[in-house]
Amino acid sequence: MKVQHPMSLMTSLNALAWRRTALALGCWASASWAQASLPIQHWTQPSGAQVYLVESHAIPMVDVQIDIDAGSRRDPAAQAGLASIMAGQMANGTRAEPQGQGLYPHALDENQIGEAWADLGASFGASAGGDRMSFGLRSLSYPDLLGKAVALAARQMAHPAFPEAMWLRDRERISASIRESLTKPGTVVQHRFAQAVYGSHPYGQRATPETLGRIGVQDLKNLHAQALRPCRATVSVVGALTRAQADAMVQRLLAQWPRESGCPSLPPVPEVAPLAAAQSLNLPFDSAQAHVLIGQPGYKRTDPDFFALLVGNHILGGGGFVSRLTEQVREKRGLSYSVYSYFSPGLHAGAFTVGLQTRPDQAKQAVAVAQEVVQDFVRQGPTEAELTAAKSNLVGGFALRIDSNRKLLDNVANIAWNRLPLDYLSGWTRQIERVSAADVQRAMARILQPERMVTVVVGGQP
Repeated sequence: MKVQHPMSLMTSLNALAWRRTALALGCWASASWAQASLPIQHWTQPSGAQVYLVESHAIPMVDVQIDIDAGSRRDPAAQAGLASIMAGQMANGTRAEPQGQGLYPHALDENQIGEAWADLGASFGASAGGDRMSFGLRSLSYPDLLGKAVALAARQMAHPAFPEAMWLRDRERISASIRESLTKPGTVVQHRFAQAVYGSHPYGQRATPETLGRIGVQDLKNLHAQALRPCRATVSVVGALTRAQADAMVQRLLAQWPRESGCPSLPPVPEVAPLAAAQSLNLPFDSAQAHVLIGQPGYKRTDPDFFALLVGNHILGGGGFVSRLTEQVREKRGLSYSVYSYFSPGLHAGAFTVGLQTRPDQAKQAVAVAQEVVQDFVRQGPTEAELTAAKSNLVGGFALRIDSNRKLLDNVANIAWNRLPLDYLSGWTRQIERVSAADVQRAMARILQPERMVTVVVGGQP
């Protein structure tokens, strides 16, 4: 969610000029990312905030991501969508600064916030995923611009107004969008798959018009008051700042968050329960294609076999047109144009998913072939030729994972949030190269149980 509302033609042109300058510089510098050393600096501020920094002085830009444990896994089931809604509503206005001080002391409405960001040629947004709520800031690093961007972001995070009229307006719009999405087989299959894989775990919750109807402005304010604590913040920074400058910037960003002695622990969230038995759901739907998802709970991001599972899935269905699933389902039998598999590891066991679309009259055959491929791979593992090709592809594509500020920030935030080793990126290719065929077979057999997977087919007749 990015706020970009033009105040005037001149403002728009100025902001566009800044962005074009930054983009040109980014293109000029991006080729050096793969060869650049990527030392990650880490420290803890007196407030308890964890800061991770990669200095990059090639372009005058700063990217910041602040993560807190306030994702949708903490939503009450009756108010599914609360975290995401709160994050989205923070763009609709700010309250006046209590002491009337700072660069933005007065209340700002939705349009004024957009105009302020457009004036700076910067962007700020908030979002919530399954595990975390995130705030993202991007600005040129020139002190006069960055200082103002930090001040505005700090105000927007700490003092959102949550105007009721704006939430009621947005609630109707979002509810209508949800209802419209449920007329599409792709949305239906995803919802039913999540329900079947996760059961009562919060990972399986989805916002509905009914759950949104139970969310009031006071609920947004309560969540905001409970969630934002500096001691719970993980801050990732990539850009043209020294450690001292980054430390001062983070302090200003979090200075207006509520503070209290200690850091109260959050209630635990249960783990995802393994599936007790296979389940097959065939849902009729008037569509030209049958949408198919097959899967089960997978693994946590901190699993020690992460790299073996990454390589294994690349061979099974994550490697595009060179994967086993593509070879058997598409190339040999022509049952689907695209077939894929992936893991979604998080703080809890995210789903392992095999997905494809096919003609309704071919769905049964396509499902049988996909299931057989998974069973065979879990039982026997990869061939040496498959392993060599997958490792070569992954290692060769590593540079594309860090070839811009934004991508590098994503990787640093991943390291920070999951408390991975600081040398994770520098050792990434080495970890891939160490994976053996036996490692892949052992890891996939430990995580996957083909005989207990969920299969959901939406389309055609039951």
